[in-house]
Amino acid sequence: MFKNKSKESNNNSNTPSIAGGSGSTNSLVAGTSIEGTIVATSDIRIDGSLKGILDCKGRVIIGPEGSVDGEITCENAVIEGKFSGKLKVKDLLNVKENANIQGDVQTDKLLVQPGAVYNVTCSMGGQTIKAFDKKSAV
Repeated sequence: MFKNKSKESNNNSNTPSIAGGSGSTNSLVAGTSIEGTIVATSDIRIDGSLKGILDCKGRVIIGPEGSVDGEITCENAVIEGKFSGKLKVKDLLNVKENANIQGDVQTDKLLVQPGAVYNVTCSMGGQTIKAFDKKSAV
């Protein structure tokens, strides 16, 4: 009796996929605020607000209305909203035209679109880009 019911459940095409599986994206929707630490094994999109630490094994997307204040470690990042803190991107950081980034950034590759606010101390490929020294320019 229970075996048949179990088999029917497994064959149901409307069964939702398990979160964290390949191809899935976590989402923090607009109007949601989280304070603390998030660990994600797949991509995550933030359209709400996060204050704390985000450790992501995939791609982090901060949407146009999203904001993060804290630390992010991830594989790739696309930022359209606001970020303040420490950002470590193992591969590509894509900063869109509406982005506002403040803090420390470490990345392998960087793409900053015109119009973005990018006020950071940046380290790429093991080299640190230092602030412009007015005395050495004279």
